[in-house]
Amino acid sequence: MLNINLGAIWRCRESWQQRLYTRYGSWAVVTGASSGIGAAMVRKLAEAGLNLVLIGRSQTVLEEMAADLTTHYGIEVRVIRLDLALETGVETIGAATRALDVGLLVAAAGFGTSGSFLDACLEEEMAMLNVNCRALLGLSWYFGRRFAQQGRGGLVLMSSIVGFQGMPFAAHYAATKAYVQALAEALDVELAPLGVDVLAAAPGPTQSGFATRAGMRMGMALKPGDIALPILNALGRRATALPGFLSKLLTYSLVLLPRWLRVRIMGEVMKGMTKHRLGKQDLDADRK
Repeated sequence: MLNINLGAIWRCRESWQQRLYTRYGSWAVVTGASSGIGAAMVRKLAEAGLNLVLIGRSQTVLEEMAADLTTHYGIEVRVIRLDLALETGVETIGAATRALDVGLLVAAAGFGTSGSFLDACLEEEMAMLNVNCRALLGLSWYFGRRFAQQGRGGLVLMSSIVGFQGMPFAAHYAATKAYVQALAEALDVELAPLGVDVLAAAPGPTQSGFATRAGMRMGMALKPGDIALPILNALGRRATALPGFLSKLLTYSLVLLPRWLRVRIMGEVMKGMTKHRLGKQDLDADRK
């Protein structure tokens, strides 16, 4: 009985690998590939046998990943060191991948900030807008057109559960994710008749470098390795994925509440995660 069960598990594993390769192979492009969810997605795509273009800001990390993936999975890997906050990012990626049979884009690059909106650094907020929205828009347009012309392809756009309503003390970050969510939902309808699958992946709090950069302290959090496969399995089957139990719990527990109340609740949650950064003026104003 044990052998039979293990065999069934192996056949199931083979099926998701074969589905990804058949539907989207033989090349995938992953932004934000060097850490967090992006790195976890890279590993799963390599298991499925897809060749990879890894995009990130650390040349050293990307090259180490490429060597490891090539050794363990026998795939071809190319790296592009790139800051997607730069306006030339989409053109650079397009030129580097033009000759490749790319069938999948995983747009996992992104970062966030937290704290009082009025105390934010405008330059950093503009950089976040460029990475989370402008670059993602450009890549979705570029690869969306390529995939439509070839009659197959997939776009995984990284949204978040914070994009379903405003979030005080992470106001701009939540707004960028609302943009991604709305864009993905619409493109899923537009591009489906052209053979292109589009997914908004909306995880909850996740253990990655995100919280450190955003200045947040998280309690419960998802592990990137636990949500990568659910995201890939959802592609082509639904418009939005809430990977992991925590993502579903946090989303569905608020869904029946009026939007204004959800905003207030999320603000209290974020205040607790960023209270070490909020100035006395912010806390005093909230008590009035």
